[in-house]
Amino acid sequence: MTNNWINSIDKTWSLFLDRDGVINKRIIDGYVKKIDEFVFIDGVIEAFRVFTEKFDKIFIVSNQQGVGKGVMTDAELDDVNGFMMKKIIMAGGRIDRIYCCTQLKSTLGNYRKPNPEMAYMAVRDFNVNLSKSIMIGDTDSDIEFGKNAGMYTVLVGDEAVKTKPDAVFDTLADFSMIL
Repeated sequence: MTNNWINSIDKTWSLFLDRDGVINKRIIDGYVKKIDEFVFIDGVIEAFRVFTEKFDKIFIVSNQQGVGKGVMTDAELDDVNGFMMKKIIMAGGRIDRIYCCTQLKSTLGNYRKPNPEMAYMAVRDFNVNLSKSIMIGDTDSDIEFGKNAGMYTVLVGDEAVKTKPDAVFDTLADFSMIL
């Protein structure tokens, strides 16, 4: 797999990241509903310091249908995301915007990943160039989302995916070390 595009990353690029399984430990068949359930994956906070130096914009794009299912509230989701953002900022990192789709998979016209609508929201809100953007995720829907939006894609973790990413790393921290 050739990763020559990585060498062209500069401050004109944007970074999109999934949350659960990329930034924090994912609860299998469950949801991070409270701050005390949010556990950063090792090296993530340090990686955000690198990303802050290297990228113009940094976005979180996350499917959070636990809200749509009534398992958690919008306020609880906001608390968890606020906690994550505060810890990253306190450590010298940055997140420009968090986009969450709280709709159920069954909702007609939903904008859950792999639908690229959350990327298009970032384009409208921040004038992002998706051809100079990277999507980092840990599941097939994350990689499909990036491909559907015309981004480069990075898979972190060891989940098998059907859609071939542009690069694969064990962790977010490992990706940050090659920048």
